[in-house]
Amino acid sequence: MLDNLPRGTIVIEDIEIGMFRYLRKQVTDADIEMFATVSTDHNPVHMDDDYAQDTIFQGRIAHGMLTAGLISAVIGEQLPGHGTVYLGQSLKFLAPVRPGDMVYAEVKVTDIDPAKRIVKMDCHCSVEGKKVLIGEAKVLAPSRKFD
Repeated sequence: MLDNLPRGTIVIEDIEIGMFRYLRKQVTDADIEMFATVSTDHNPVHMDDDYAQDTIFQGRIAHGMLTAGLISAVIGEQLPGHGTVYLGQSLKFLAPVRPGDMVYAEVKVTDIDPAKRIVKMDCHCSVEGKKVLIGEAKVLAPSRKFD
């Protein structure tokens, strides 16, 4: 048995189809600025109010990958949690996220391969009940057993 699994980690042996976890986070100007710094993506649609006003979005928007990062946070912190290894992620962006928006990010288990410790999850983010991102994640879940 692994003694170093953090509290709250859900191991492959305990994961069930239909399990889900979520978080809510308000996207702030500071989040957008920090993401631009870390990613080096300073596209003015994210950074410049005047520029963004004249785009199809009619105002600044958060980076799509900032929103997608909330999915990563749910997977890495809650389901399965610490020790999880990302294997893949598909994403489709449906609508913009704006500074000040409260984003709801959710993952839900849809398939499990216990022998390979692989878990597939449907993922989505929404703002005020409207989906802004959908996708599927494939992860390697931690186990109680040593490899």
